[in-house]
Amino acid sequence: MYIVIAIIAFGLLIAVHELGHFTAAKLLGVRVREFAIGMGPKILKKQGKETHYSLRLLPIGGFCAMDEDEEAKDTRSFTAQKRWRRVIILAAGGFANIIAAAIIIVIIVSGMSVFRGTTITRLEDGFPLEGEDGLMVGDTITWINGERLYYLDDFSLLMQLRGDSYPNLVIERNGEQIKLDNFPLEQREYVINGETEFRYGFSFNYIEANFAESLKHAGYMAINNVRIVRLSLAMLVSGEASVTDMGGPVMIIDTMNTIGQTSSSFGDAMGNIAWFTALIGVNIAVVNFLPIPAVDGGRILFVCINWVVEKITRRKLNPKYEGYVHTATLVLLVGFMIFILVNDVFRIATR
Repeated sequence: MYIVIAIIAFGLLIAVHELGHFTAAKLLGVRVREFAIGMGPKILKKQGKETHYSLRLLPIGGFCAMDEDEEAKDTRSFTAQKRWRRVIILAAGGFANIIAAAIIIVIIVSGMSVFRGTTITRLEDGFPLEGEDGLMVGDTITWINGERLYYLDDFSLLMQLRGDSYPNLVIERNGEQIKLDNFPLEQREYVINGETEFRYGFSFNYIEANFAESLKHAGYMAINNVRIVRLSLAMLVSGEASVTDMGGPVMIIDTMNTIGQTSSSFGDAMGNIAWFTALIGVNIAVVNFLPIPAVDGGRILFVCINWVVEKITRRKLNPKYEGYVHTATLVLLVGFMIFILVNDVFRIATR
């Protein structure tokens, strides 16, 4: 059952993205030839007044095909529009994903009664780092390795990403900020209610989930999703993560399915899948905003480049050169997607 829910969730993410482009294009009077969800053979199709709508077999993409008359003879073509209109249409897909993710997060948060902050309320017996030069009850951990903390989830994430090194902490104590560089904080064995558990040795405060705090928490969660994507991309660039660690649609759907199966109840499963869906939605938005040819950000970049070239040379840049760049990059991206697909299948089959 969860695999079906996962496929639907991922398909909806793609649909929302393409619907963003479609809605912006329609509102700005640009003709859309075809609006498709999915790739490959058509499952369902319908011819509208001027747009052909289709649902395709493979939930790994989609497209919003607009008229693009390079010579701008058609006033309703995409390329005939003013630059700001083209930028809005190109950016609308990513913004639609962000808005959808924000709505999902608000729904998730609305069902929570308390949140966990980052202010220490209790130190376990035997905690070795207690004191003025360490941690004390009432301290608020505000930064880890240059990243801002808002809630307990941020602490857990950033401690996981620190690798084998000790973290650099910034804490707030009595209104003052204190730096604890290379602080030897790590999980140790503690006896909790008669049982041995691995913990960091302290507990954080609870925050009542009233209306104001819920809105605040939802906003921070949305920001944190963007940060997770940024940190993941940074790890790829720095070499801390490899290309083989990346996952495509198959891995995303498989992860959603695993999240559902390992959750304690159906309600928890739906909540966890919704949270992961919001994260992937932000991921899709951020990746599409990157200035890479063939994706939305790359096309926005070329709109800006064309504007600069026209200002300097008083001549328009030949659109065929942009087409060459996008086509070449698209071929590379398709090859990369195939590699990711094969890697996902191999990883699932051999685990």
